[in-house]
Amino acid sequence: MTTTRSALHRRTSFAPTGPLTPLSQAVIALLCLTGIAHAQDATLGTVTVDERSAPRQADVTGFGDLPLNQVPVSATVIDSRQMQDRGARRLADLTQFDASVSDAYNAAGYIDYLTVRGFVLDNRFNYRREGLPINAETSIPLDNKERVEILRGTSGIQAGTSAPGGLVNYVVKRPTETDLREVRMEVSGRGGVLGAIDLGGRFGENRAFGYRLNVVSEDLKPRAFDLDGHRELFSLATDWRLTRDTVIEAEIEYSKKTQPSQNGFSLLGNTLPAPVDPRINLNNQAWSQPSVFEGLTGTLRFTQAIDDNWRWSAQVGQQRLKTDDRLAYAFGCSAEGNYDRYCSDGTFDFYDFRSDNERRVQTAGSLNLKGKVMTGGVQHDLGIGLMESRVRNRFQDQAYNYVGTGNVAGTAIVPADPTLTTPTTNRDERSTELSLQDAIRWSERFTTWLGVRHTRLDRDSIGTDGSQPTSYAQGITTPWLAASYALQPGLMAYASWGEGVESQVVPNNIGYANAGQGLPALVSRQREVGLKGSKGSLNWQAALFAITQPVTNIDTCGNPVEPCTAGFDGQAKRRGLELNGDWTHGPWRLAGGMTFIDAKRVGSADTAINGQRATNVPRDVLRAQVAYRVAAVPGLEMQTQVSYEGRRNVLPDGSVTLPAWTRFDAALRYDTRLNGVATRWTLGVENLFDRRYWKESPYQYGHVYLFPGAPRTIRLAVTATL
Repeated sequence: MTTTRSALHRRTSFAPTGPLTPLSQAVIALLCLTGIAHAQDATLGTVTVDERSAPRQADVTGFGDLPLNQVPVSATVIDSRQMQDRGARRLADLTQFDASVSDAYNAAGYIDYLTVRGFVLDNRFNYRREGLPINAETSIPLDNKERVEILRGTSGIQAGTSAPGGLVNYVVKRPTETDLREVRMEVSGRGGVLGAIDLGGRFGENRAFGYRLNVVSEDLKPRAFDLDGHRELFSLATDWRLTRDTVIEAEIEYSKKTQPSQNGFSLLGNTLPAPVDPRINLNNQAWSQPSVFEGLTGTLRFTQAIDDNWRWSAQVGQQRLKTDDRLAYAFGCSAEGNYDRYCSDGTFDFYDFRSDNERRVQTAGSLNLKGKVMTGGVQHDLGIGLMESRVRNRFQDQAYNYVGTGNVAGTAIVPADPTLTTPTTNRDERSTELSLQDAIRWSERFTTWLGVRHTRLDRDSIGTDGSQPTSYAQGITTPWLAASYALQPGLMAYASWGEGVESQVVPNNIGYANAGQGLPALVSRQREVGLKGSKGSLNWQAALFAITQPVTNIDTCGNPVEPCTAGFDGQAKRRGLELNGDWTHGPWRLAGGMTFIDAKRVGSADTAINGQRATNVPRDVLRAQVAYRVAAVPGLEMQTQVSYEGRRNVLPDGSVTLPAWTRFDAALRYDTRLNGVATRWTLGVENLFDRRYWKESPYQYGHVYLFPGAPRTIRLAVTATL
């Protein structure tokens, strides 16, 4: 079913780490010693803006105080209104907003994976929440998120270790300045029902205390068979404005999702089969159990203005995850000696996979100082940060047992075997990161940007049976340089160069001689040049990029008959062009983008894949959204969404390719008042023409997967703001 299941790979997870580190203790102490702030005279101030006209900002860039159209990086910001209008439930639903973002093994009912600029993001290292690192090997709800920020490109100055494609940052909803009372109901699929409330406001003397409460409950009944489930969310964000200059913010989120997941399909021998009925779920045995994703996450942040130009902040956060990962798992064809695909006749090997009580806990603390200083008539926008993070993974033995032969029609019946036969790997990690950033404004037009981050890593792993203990430490420095020039008001040209570092762990698969061990960090490099324009309601960006990444042979070896030693194996190169823009004029709203990527493997020991296009990376992608307000019916808006993804390689040698596909979605939105209550009605249709197509073809850990596009799905939502 999943990359991790297919490889018996124990995803990095975190458990309680014992006493807090000195940095974490310092952060907590600073949060408590807020009395010093009362003597300050500077003002943080409260600014109320119209989100439709205000320049967007993105904390994920590392320059979150500056408008995104002035920062020499590429990023997308998707706000809560966009997510709600599109009925987005999970991160995978957000691919429709960015042409540089596509799926990367996004199975219904499971965790989300993203490909950005042709690279799969690492769920252990490429995700942030409120700027602090989190583990994304879980189901992360969007209902309480104010926005999701997606950085495109290397992220060496934003993160200690991460895959080179980009970085995702979740920003939670915070207290509102005016009272908010919002209730939402939605029906979709075969009768799935969602109920949600969103409450916010301020109270107390001088309205010093703020709150934001989100509660969600949903019965999941998608059109796919054997995929019914349930999810719930409770989140609370608060703040306390001690003075005009001092703010304490605290938030906590609890979520739980219980739902079976959907098996991927595969090649039938050497044949790419016609797209199947997307409602078929091969995970349909009588003994199939749902996967359970449970999470408790919270942060505490203290912000203090020193004067008009300087402020500092301290933040600490923790994420606790518990997962029961289960699947009647279709994988390989031993009858034909093919472990990377299904049999020619449509049968496959069936396994009973169960990995219960996976525990992941991550604790992080940060100190940040930001401000402006003048030196010799040159302005510096400075940022200094110190972050420390501890992770700890604790697992139990798991079941991965052959139970018989299945078929792609989903009619086979096989017995269960939940015997815990396979050890997994527990891991610990400690990282300390020191970062420095400086935007040097030489004139009103010309700015140079400097950034560097030094990361100290300490990692340990050991099998749950006490076997294969490993340990290593490493220091990494990742620089970033850029220059920008304002050609005219609202038009900026820029160029940048930077490095990023990622870390990989060999899967717990009998096909690897060094299963479960961590590999030394890999250094990737990126060059980018671009233009950013903004005039009135028109915003656009064009960017050319080139990324080089050292890669391993993890995805191309792993044969259980002849185990290989996982290690480095050449490079992956991505060169591409991105075009993005949005425009509002009268009743029209248009937004979209195009991305063209040349993705190649070079220097591999397997000469058959050198020069070939990377698997599951479309050659070109188009996303477009068009909305029109109907003047004859005040409050009525028609929306259309089109997504196109070009051909992609299914196999590393390019011998099988997946055809291009196009999908249309549509929606009607009607804003009105019922008995004085502002009400929004939305009728949406996904896959308007009910087209059958293969959505993606991830090739991971030595196996080919094929995932069909979702069937036509209708949803009706109503939101009342009291």
